[in-house]
Amino acid sequence: MYEVRAQWDGEAGVWVAESDDVPGLVAEADSPSVLIQKLRTLIPELLELNGVVGNRTTSFHVLYQHEDTGVLTF
Repeated sequence: MYEVRAQWDGEAGVWVAESDDVPGLVAEADSPSVLIQKLRTLIPELLELNGVVGNRTTSFHVLYQHEDTGVLTF
């Protein structure tokens, strides 16, 4: 299983995905569902370009991280 990290970039307003398991993977999208669609295409393409040979099916896991801060008034 390939691990992918996705972090919210509040400045750009997009989710940015990267992975140590898939060399060259950097993708961005404005929603998690669009990001998943992109990853379904990009991961196999990048694995092939990097010479990874395997069976024709694989899986990936995305860990989403979104940090936010705010002021609380009591």
